[in-house]
Amino acid sequence: MNLPLMMQQRICWLDLLMMRKVNHWSAPRWVRVWMISATRGGDGWLWYAMALWVLLFGGVAKWQTLGAMLCSTSTGIATFLWMKKFIGRKRPCQIEPHCWSTLLPPDQFSFPSGHTITAFASVVPLSGFYPGLTDGLLFCALSVALSRILLGMHFVSDVLVGGLIGGLLGWAAFLVWR
Repeated sequence: MNLPLMMQQRICWLDLLMMRKVNHWSAPRWVRVWMISATRGGDGWLWYAMALWVLLFGGVAKWQTLGAMLCSTSTGIATFLWMKKFIGRKRPCQIEPHCWSTLLPPDQFSFPSGHTITAFASVVPLSGFYPGLTDGLLFCALSVALSRILLGMHFVSDVLVGGLIGGLLGWAAFLVWR
């Protein structure tokens, strides 16, 4: 057996172990509310609200910021749509039921996390243009990413790869538009 295949099998095994722990964890109410709110924010309205904030209060860098956000998020969306169809990995909620989450997934495939890609593709350029907002923006993106795992929508590796892709796209867009 070759090393890449062994690594892939190990990652899938670890993903399944973590998924089973998460799907059977009866989280406190405050965690449930936070995760559902974060995932709903990651559906898109939070990023639209941030873009509107930039448009209204963004100062001289607003057009550069909006251009970078548009480029990185649209590239991210195209990337995850293609990758999900190409890879075709089932979602955790299709493999095993979750003990408290009743949310339905937006599509049938898991890898990579589109919510996470979009979150990081949005907040990285925003943080680049407005560094004072970095802590709050990263909290939002990390909350969206964590919510996808805790709600049984994604495996840990889906979210890690999604964060990496979104972060790289956001950074590249920031460098091009600054």
